[in-house]
Amino acid sequence: MLSEDEKREIEEQLKHYDTKRPACIEALKIVQRYRGWVSDEAIQDIAAFLEMTPDELDNVATFYNLIFRRPVGKYVILLCDSVSCWLLGYDAVRERIRERLGIGLGETTADGTFTLLPNVCLGTCDHAPAMMINDELYRDLTVERVDEILEQVRQGTD
Repeated sequence: MLSEDEKREIEEQLKHYDTKRPACIEALKIVQRYRGWVSDEAIQDIAAFLEMTPDELDNVATFYNLIFRRPVGKYVILLCDSVSCWLLGYDAVRERIRERLGIGLGETTADGTFTLLPNVCLGTCDHAPAMMINDELYRDLTVERVDEILEQVRQGTD
């Protein structure tokens, strides 16, 4: 069941559209912000609220790579794997994250703190390699910078 806060925020988004269906991505993002991810039950509730079928909404949710359909860590690391990042140090950055956190792509640390996901492009090719942790973009990554960033995030000072 959608919370009153979720419903209120979705209704605010509906004001921007003539029909309910175009607000589906925003509705998914709202629910994810409150819950951390979008469960099958949430898909059903959002679909009913927007007068869509659950299958229609699930198709949108699974296409849009920033909607998480399974639980993720408190901090989601989106590691850019574009050509620019590959050429300028992606492998070393990915390996350092694996060493430091003990997880590979698509995995979450045992304590639920970090999830590492690949991302096709973060739009900062002139400052590759890059990653995004939640809403914070990190560019011009080196192995040393990865260590510093992960430590800052762990300490909550970032």
